[in-house]
Amino acid sequence: MRKLFALGLIFCATLAYSQSSNDLMLGGAMDFLKTDNDNLFDKAQVGFELNYFVIRKFTITAGAEIWTKRDESFVFGSRYYFTDHFFARGRGLIGQNDFSLGAGGAIPLKNSWRLELIGDFYFEGEFAVRTGLAYIIPLR
Repeated sequence: MRKLFALGLIFCATLAYSQSSNDLMLGGAMDFLKTDNDNLFDKAQVGFELNYFVIRKFTITAGAEIWTKRDESFVFGSRYYFTDHFFARGRGLIGQNDFSLGAGGAIPLKNSWRLELIGDFYFEGEFAVRTGLAYIIPLR
């Protein structure tokens, strides 16, 4: 039974797609919890990012953050993947004059789709939890 389980696990692992260097990842996410929200659905924050995998575990990031009650911000930063499914990130927000550090997980849904769950600490003194979808675009 153990051998059959191990064989099945190896087979499933070969079907899973993983990012590699020179791939792109396009993603969008929305904060569902942020410490400066007084009421539920009082304001919304949505982010869009494009990540370029410089090497398999490191990306450079560019994107935008859109708020319903604040000015939009251009985002730049990077991610470091400790494993295929866990990463840390740092982002500068031009427009809000802020910087955030965070960590998150990427749960594979399909071949190139990921469900991302991320926690960010903003140097303004706020904390946010967000969820989103990402799509890996292979450039090979």
